[in-house]
Amino acid sequence: MPATLPNQRDFFDIPHDLAWSNCAAQSPALSSVSLAGAEGLARKRSPWTLGPAQYRDDVEKLRGLFAELIGATAGDISFGPSASYCLSTAAQNLTIEPGSRIVVLADQFPSHVYPWRYVTARDGGELITVPCPEDGDWARAVLDVLDERVAVLALPQHHWTDGGLVDLERIAPVARSCRAALVLDLSQTIGAVPVDVRQLQPDFLCCVGFKWLLGPYSLSFLYSAPHRQSGVPLEQAWCSRADSHLADIIDYRDDFLPGARRYDMGERGNYIAIPMAIAALEQIQAWRPTSIAATLRQKTCEIATRARELGLWPTPEAARAPHIIGL
Repeated sequence: MPATLPNQRDFFDIPHDLAWSNCAAQSPALSSVSLAGAEGLARKRSPWTLGPAQYRDDVEKLRGLFAELIGATAGDISFGPSASYCLSTAAQNLTIEPGSRIVVLADQFPSHVYPWRYVTARDGGELITVPCPEDGDWARAVLDVLDERVAVLALPQHHWTDGGLVDLERIAPVARSCRAALVLDLSQTIGAVPVDVRQLQPDFLCCVGFKWLLGPYSLSFLYSAPHRQSGVPLEQAWCSRADSHLADIIDYRDDFLPGARRYDMGERGNYIAIPMAIAALEQIQAWRPTSIAATLRQKTCEIATRARELGLWPTPEAARAPHIIGL
Protein backbone atom coordinates (compact mmCIF):
# COMPACT_ATOMS: atom_id res chain seq x y z
CA MET A 1 0.00 0.00 0.00
CA PRO A 2 1.31 3.51 -0.78
CA ALA A 3 2.28 5.60 2.21
CA THR A 4 -0.16 8.33 3.22
CA LEU A 5 0.88 11.87 4.03
CA PRO A 6 0.59 13.63 7.38
CA ASN A 7 -1.26 16.93 7.60
CA GLN A 8 0.21 19.36 5.04
CA ARG A 9 -1.60 22.55 6.14
CA ASP A 10 1.69 24.31 6.89
CA PHE A 11 2.49 24.30 3.15
CA PHE A 12 -0.51 26.59 2.57
CA ASP A 13 -1.77 29.88 3.95
CA ILE A 14 -5.23 28.64 4.96
CA PRO A 15 -6.95 30.01 8.09
CA HIS A 16 -6.96 27.40 10.85
CA ASP A 17 -10.74 27.62 11.26
CA LEU A 18 -11.35 26.81 7.60
CA ALA A 19 -11.17 23.57 5.59
CA TRP A 20 -11.06 23.78 1.79
CA SER A 21 -12.40 20.68 0.04
CA ASN A 22 -12.98 21.86 -3.51
CA CYS A 23 -9.71 21.46 -5.40
CA ALA A 24 -11.81 20.01 -8.21
CA ALA A 25 -12.87 23.60 -8.85
CA GLN A 26 -9.85 25.62 -7.75
CA SER A 27 -6.95 24.65 -5.51
CA PRO A 28 -5.44 27.04 -2.97
CA ALA A 29 -1.92 28.18 -3.80
CA LEU A 30 0.96 26.67 -1.92
CA SER A 31 2.96 29.28 -0.04
CA SER A 32 5.90 28.48 -2.33
CA VAL A 33 3.69 29.11 -5.37
CA SER A 34 2.52 32.46 -4.01
CA LEU A 35 6.14 33.45 -3.37
CA ALA A 36 7.14 32.49 -6.91
CA GLY A 37 4.29 34.60 -8.26
CA ALA A 38 5.32 37.58 -6.15
CA GLU A 39 8.87 37.28 -7.46
CA GLY A 40 7.49 37.22 -11.00
CA LEU A 41 5.50 40.38 -10.38
CA ALA A 42 8.66 42.01 -9.06
CA ARG A 43 10.35 41.24 -12.38
CA LYS A 44 7.54 43.08 -14.15
CA ARG A 45 8.31 46.10 -11.96
CA SER A 46 11.95 45.77 -13.04
CA PRO A 47 11.86 44.42 -16.60
CA TRP A 48 15.60 45.00 -17.00
CA THR A 49 16.03 41.92 -14.79
CA LEU A 50 14.30 39.66 -17.33
CA GLY A 51 16.49 37.43 -19.48
CA PRO A 52 16.79 33.99 -21.06
CA ALA A 53 16.32 32.24 -17.71
CA GLN A 54 12.77 33.57 -17.48
CA TYR A 55 11.72 33.42 -21.12
CA ARG A 56 13.35 30.13 -22.11
CA ASP A 57 15.05 28.14 -19.35
CA ASP A 58 12.09 28.16 -16.95
CA VAL A 59 9.76 27.14 -19.77
CA GLU A 60 11.90 24.10 -20.53
CA LYS A 61 12.22 23.23 -16.85
CA LEU A 62 8.44 23.20 -16.47
CA ARG A 63 8.04 21.21 -19.67
CA GLY A 64 10.35 18.58 -18.23
CA LEU A 65 8.60 18.50 -14.83
CA PHE A 66 5.18 17.87 -16.37
CA ALA A 67 6.62 15.27 -18.74
CA GLU A 68 8.19 13.43 -15.81
CA LEU A 69 4.89 13.48 -13.95
CA ILE A 70 3.07 11.59 -16.73
CA GLY A 71 5.88 9.38 -18.06
CA ALA A 72 6.50 11.42 -21.22
CA THR A 73 9.48 13.32 -22.63
CA ALA A 74 9.85 17.09 -22.65
CA GLY A 75 9.47 17.13 -26.43
CA ASP A 76 5.95 15.69 -26.09
CA ILE A 77 4.65 18.67 -24.10
CA SER A 78 3.27 22.05 -25.15
CA PHE A 79 1.60 24.89 -23.27
CA GLY A 80 -1.78 26.54 -23.67
CA PRO A 81 -3.86 29.01 -21.67
CA SER A 82 -6.77 26.61 -21.06
CA ALA A 83 -8.13 23.12 -21.54
CA SER A 84 -10.30 24.37 -24.41
CA TYR A 85 -7.21 25.70 -26.21
CA CYS A 86 -5.37 22.41 -25.83
CA LEU A 87 -8.36 20.30 -26.83
CA SER A 88 -9.05 22.57 -29.80
CA THR A 89 -5.45 21.97 -30.88
CA ALA A 90 -6.16 18.25 -30.79
CA ALA A 91 -9.45 18.68 -32.64
CA GLN A 92 -7.82 20.78 -35.35
CA ASN A 93 -5.39 17.95 -36.03
CA LEU A 94 -7.87 15.09 -36.10
CA THR A 95 -10.04 14.71 -39.18
CA ILE A 96 -12.79 12.12 -39.38
CA GLU A 97 -14.59 10.47 -42.24
CA PRO A 98 -18.22 11.38 -43.01
CA GLY A 99 -20.48 9.10 -41.01
CA SER A 100 -17.86 8.21 -38.42
CA ARG A 101 -18.37 8.82 -34.71
CA ILE A 102 -16.88 10.76 -31.82
CA VAL A 103 -17.75 9.49 -28.34
CA VAL A 104 -18.18 11.64 -25.23
CA LEU A 105 -19.80 11.02 -21.83
CA ALA A 106 -23.10 12.39 -20.59
CA ASP A 107 -22.59 15.68 -18.73
CA GLN A 108 -18.94 15.81 -19.78
CA PHE A 109 -17.24 19.15 -19.14
CA PRO A 110 -18.05 21.56 -22.02
CA SER A 111 -14.41 22.16 -22.97
CA HIS A 112 -14.25 18.50 -23.95
CA VAL A 113 -17.53 18.56 -25.90
CA TYR A 114 -17.60 21.76 -27.95
CA PRO A 115 -14.42 20.99 -29.97
CA TRP A 116 -15.91 17.64 -31.00
CA ARG A 117 -19.25 19.17 -31.95
CA TYR A 118 -17.21 21.44 -34.20
CA VAL A 119 -15.33 18.50 -35.75
CA THR A 120 -18.48 16.49 -36.47
CA ALA A 121 -20.11 19.55 -38.05
CA ARG A 122 -16.96 20.24 -40.08
CA ASP A 123 -16.35 16.68 -41.28
CA GLY A 124 -19.84 15.23 -41.35
CA GLY A 125 -19.55 12.85 -38.42
CA GLU A 126 -21.81 12.00 -35.50
CA LEU A 127 -21.36 12.84 -31.82
CA ILE A 128 -22.34 9.91 -29.60
CA THR A 129 -23.09 10.63 -25.92
CA VAL A 130 -22.71 7.70 -23.54
CA PRO A 131 -25.45 7.86 -20.85
CA CYS A 132 -24.55 7.58 -17.19
CA PRO A 133 -24.53 3.87 -16.32
CA GLU A 134 -26.76 2.84 -13.42
CA ASP A 135 -24.06 0.53 -12.05
CA GLY A 136 -21.36 3.23 -12.26
CA ASP A 137 -19.27 1.23 -14.75
CA TRP A 138 -18.36 3.93 -17.29
CA ALA A 139 -15.80 1.68 -18.99
CA ARG A 140 -18.40 -0.95 -19.83
CA ALA A 141 -20.75 1.75 -21.11
CA VAL A 142 -18.01 3.15 -23.38
CA LEU A 143 -16.97 -0.28 -24.62
CA ASP A 144 -20.60 -1.03 -25.52
CA VAL A 145 -20.48 1.71 -28.19
CA LEU A 146 -16.85 1.30 -29.24
CA ASP A 147 -16.40 -0.24 -32.68
CA GLU A 148 -14.73 0.51 -36.03
CA ARG A 149 -17.15 3.40 -36.65
CA VAL A 150 -15.62 5.40 -33.77
CA ALA A 151 -12.91 7.78 -34.92
CA VAL A 152 -12.29 9.61 -31.65
CA LEU A 153 -12.83 8.73 -28.00
CA ALA A 154 -12.91 12.02 -26.06
CA LEU A 155 -12.87 11.08 -22.40
CA PRO A 156 -11.84 12.04 -18.88
CA GLN A 157 -10.50 9.53 -16.35
CA HIS A 158 -12.72 10.81 -13.55
CA HIS A 159 -16.09 12.43 -14.17
CA TRP A 160 -16.01 16.00 -12.95
CA THR A 161 -19.51 15.95 -11.42
CA ASP A 162 -19.10 13.07 -8.96
CA GLY A 163 -15.67 11.48 -9.41
CA GLY A 164 -17.07 8.52 -11.31
CA LEU A 165 -14.16 6.36 -12.51
CA VAL A 166 -13.61 5.87 -16.24
CA ASP A 167 -11.27 2.88 -16.33
CA LEU A 168 -8.99 3.93 -19.18
CA GLU A 169 -6.79 0.88 -18.76
CA ARG A 170 -9.73 -1.24 -19.93
CA ILE A 171 -10.70 1.15 -22.70
CA ALA A 172 -7.35 2.14 -24.23
CA PRO A 173 -6.32 -1.21 -25.77
CA VAL A 174 -9.75 -1.66 -27.36
CA ALA A 175 -9.58 1.88 -28.75
CA ARG A 176 -6.22 1.06 -30.36
CA SER A 177 -7.60 -2.15 -31.88
CA CYS A 178 -10.48 -0.13 -33.38
CA ARG A 179 -8.07 2.58 -34.60
CA ALA A 180 -9.94 5.21 -32.59
CA ALA A 181 -7.92 8.24 -31.50
CA LEU A 182 -7.91 8.58 -27.70
CA VAL A 183 -8.10 12.20 -26.51
CA LEU A 184 -8.08 12.71 -22.75
CA ASP A 185 -8.89 15.65 -20.52
CA LEU A 186 -7.23 14.70 -17.23
CA SER A 187 -7.74 18.04 -15.51
CA GLN A 188 -9.45 16.19 -12.65
CA THR A 189 -6.75 13.54 -12.42
CA ILE A 190 -3.15 14.64 -12.88
CA GLY A 191 -1.55 15.79 -9.66
CA ALA A 192 -3.84 13.75 -7.42
CA VAL A 193 -3.58 10.35 -9.13
CA PRO A 194 -0.64 8.66 -10.92
CA VAL A 195 -0.83 8.82 -14.73
CA ASP A 196 1.46 7.08 -17.22
CA VAL A 197 1.05 7.82 -20.92
CA ARG A 198 3.30 4.87 -21.75
CA GLN A 199 0.52 2.63 -20.49
CA LEU A 200 -2.52 4.53 -21.80
CA GLN A 201 -0.93 5.63 -25.11
CA PRO A 202 -3.33 8.52 -25.80
CA ASP A 203 -3.10 10.53 -29.00
CA PHE A 204 -3.55 13.76 -27.04
CA LEU A 205 -3.89 14.50 -23.33
CA CYS A 206 -4.55 17.84 -21.67
CA CYS A 207 -4.60 19.12 -18.10
CA VAL A 208 -5.25 22.53 -16.58
CA GLY A 209 -2.79 23.81 -14.00
CA PHE A 210 -5.06 25.41 -11.41
CA LYS A 211 -6.81 22.32 -10.01
CA TRP A 212 -4.90 19.30 -8.70
CA LEU A 213 -1.60 20.62 -10.04
CA LEU A 214 -1.87 23.47 -7.48
CA GLY A 215 -0.64 26.00 -10.01
CA PRO A 216 -1.81 29.29 -11.51
CA TYR A 217 -4.84 30.05 -13.64
CA SER A 218 -4.49 30.41 -17.43
CA LEU A 219 -1.75 27.81 -17.87
CA SER A 220 -2.48 24.34 -19.22
CA PHE A 221 -0.50 21.41 -20.59
CA LEU A 222 -0.93 19.33 -23.74
CA TYR A 223 0.72 15.97 -24.35
CA SER A 224 0.90 14.92 -28.00
CA ALA A 225 1.93 11.41 -28.96
CA PRO A 226 4.98 11.26 -31.23
CA HIS A 227 2.86 10.44 -34.28
CA ARG A 228 0.72 13.54 -33.61
CA GLN A 229 3.57 16.06 -33.46
CA SER A 230 3.63 17.22 -37.06
CA GLY A 231 0.27 18.98 -37.10
CA VAL A 232 -0.88 22.59 -37.36
CA PRO A 233 -0.85 24.79 -34.23
CA LEU A 234 -3.74 27.09 -33.36
CA GLU A 235 -1.40 30.09 -33.39
CA GLN A 236 1.31 31.12 -35.81
CA ALA A 237 3.66 32.27 -33.05
CA TRP A 238 7.28 33.22 -33.66
CA CYS A 239 8.44 31.44 -30.50
CA SER A 240 7.40 28.03 -31.89
CA ARG A 241 9.55 28.41 -35.02
CA ALA A 242 12.82 26.53 -35.35
CA ASP A 243 15.87 28.38 -34.02
CA SER A 244 13.91 31.57 -33.41
CA HIS A 245 15.54 34.08 -31.10
CA LEU A 246 14.91 37.74 -30.45
CA ALA A 247 18.23 38.56 -32.09
CA ASP A 248 17.03 37.20 -35.45
CA ILE A 249 13.26 37.46 -35.00
CA ILE A 250 12.72 38.98 -38.46
CA ASP A 251 14.50 36.14 -40.22
CA TYR A 252 11.09 34.65 -40.95
CA ARG A 253 10.92 30.89 -41.36
CA ASP A 254 8.21 28.31 -41.89
CA ASP A 255 9.66 25.31 -40.04
CA PHE A 256 8.71 24.67 -36.44
CA LEU A 257 10.55 23.60 -33.34
CA PRO A 258 10.87 19.82 -33.10
CA GLY A 259 8.23 17.71 -31.39
CA ALA A 260 5.13 19.09 -29.70
CA ARG A 261 6.70 22.50 -29.04
CA ARG A 262 5.10 23.68 -32.30
CA TYR A 263 1.76 23.72 -30.44
CA ASP A 264 2.96 26.18 -27.77
CA MET A 265 0.78 29.22 -27.23
CA GLY A 266 2.18 32.66 -27.91
CA GLU A 267 3.75 34.41 -24.90
CA ARG A 268 4.56 31.01 -23.44
CA GLY A 269 7.43 32.59 -21.45
CA ASN A 270 5.07 33.92 -18.77
CA TYR A 271 7.61 34.87 -16.11
CA ILE A 272 4.87 35.09 -13.45
CA ALA A 273 2.87 31.91 -14.12
CA ILE A 274 5.69 29.61 -15.21
CA PRO A 275 7.72 29.88 -11.93
CA MET A 276 4.49 29.37 -9.99
CA ALA A 277 3.78 26.15 -11.88
CA ILE A 278 7.36 24.99 -11.36
CA ALA A 279 7.06 25.44 -7.60
CA ALA A 280 3.76 23.55 -7.59
CA LEU A 281 4.99 20.58 -9.63
CA GLU A 282 8.16 20.30 -7.59
CA GLN A 283 6.05 19.93 -4.45
CA ILE A 284 3.73 17.40 -6.07
CA GLN A 285 6.77 15.37 -7.13
CA ALA A 286 8.06 15.51 -3.55
CA TRP A 287 4.73 14.29 -2.15
CA ARG A 288 4.30 11.72 -4.97
CA PRO A 289 0.87 11.23 -6.62
CA THR A 290 0.62 7.69 -5.22
CA SER A 291 0.75 9.06 -1.67
CA ILE A 292 -1.54 11.98 -2.52
CA ALA A 293 -4.15 9.56 -3.89
CA ALA A 294 -3.88 7.24 -0.87
CA THR A 295 -4.24 10.16 1.52
CA LEU A 296 -7.25 11.65 -0.24
CA ARG A 297 -8.91 8.24 -0.51
CA GLN A 298 -8.95 8.07 3.29
CA LYS A 299 -10.73 11.44 3.34
CA THR A 300 -13.36 10.53 0.74
CA CYS A 301 -14.02 7.18 2.43
CA GLU A 302 -14.63 8.97 5.73
CA ILE A 303 -16.99 11.38 3.97
CA ALA A 304 -18.82 8.41 2.44
CA THR A 305 -19.24 6.72 5.81
CA ARG A 306 -20.62 9.85 7.47
CA ALA A 307 -22.83 10.61 4.48
CA ARG A 308 -24.52 7.21 4.72
CA GLU A 309 -25.24 7.91 8.39
CA LEU A 310 -27.11 11.03 7.22
CA GLY A 311 -29.15 9.06 4.69
CA LEU A 312 -27.11 10.17 1.67
CA TRP A 313 -25.81 7.75 -0.95
CA PRO A 314 -22.20 8.28 -2.11
CA THR A 315 -20.75 7.03 -5.34
CA PRO A 316 -19.52 3.51 -4.46
CA GLU A 317 -15.80 3.36 -3.68
CA ALA A 318 -15.04 0.86 -6.47
CA ALA A 319 -16.66 3.18 -9.02
CA ARG A 320 -15.13 6.51 -7.97
CA ALA A 321 -11.86 8.39 -7.96
CA PRO A 322 -9.82 8.42 -4.76
CA HIS A 323 -10.02 12.19 -4.51
CA ILE A 324 -13.53 13.21 -5.68
CA ILE A 325 -16.86 12.05 -4.31
CA GLY A 326 -20.47 12.74 -5.20
CA LEU A 327 -23.40 12.37 -2.79
